[in-house]
Amino acid sequence: MTRIVLAIAGLLTAAVLLSATHPDFSGTWEFNPKKGENVGMMAGMRMTDKIRQDDSSMVIQTHADFMGKESDSKVQYDLSGKLAANDSPMAGPSETVTRWDGDKLVTTWTSRANGTDTKVVRTETRSLSSDGKTMTVELARAGRDPIALIYEKKQ
Repeated sequence: MTRIVLAIAGLLTAAVLLSATHPDFSGTWEFNPKKGENVGMMAGMRMTDKIRQDDSSMVIQTHADFMGKESDSKVQYDLSGKLAANDSPMAGPSETVTRWDGDKLVTTWTSRANGTDTKVVRTETRSLSSDGKTMTVELARAGRDPIALIYEKKQ
C-alpha cells in the first residue's frame, strides 16, 4: 500500500512540475519613470507597451511620446531561444535571442555601434511582481550602469 501511495505522490509531483508555466506578460503596461533606476532622459517619456504572448512568442507594440514627438515600434520575441531579427529604436537593426531563466525572460540584443562593425551586446531581463501588476525590465550593457524600467499594468 505504501508503494502505491508513494507512486501516486510521485506522479502528481511530476505532473505539477511539467505543467508549471512561465509568467504571462500579456496586457497593456504604462512606463512609470519615477519608480525606475538610471532612466536618464527617459524620465520625461510617456510610454505604453501592449504585449501579446503565447507559448512560443511574445510581441510588444510600444507607443512613446518624448518631448511632443510620438513614435511607435514593434518587437517580436521567439520564446524558443531561436535567433530573431528586430529593430531597436535606440540601436537600429539587431539580432535577439530570448530564453527563460526560471520566471525571468532574458533577451540578448546584438547590434552594431553607430553603423560601425563594432558589436554592442545588451541584456534585457523582464520579470513580473508576485501580484502580476508590476513589470520590471532591467537593461544591462558592459561599461554602463544598469537601467531598470518599471511598468504598471493597466489592462
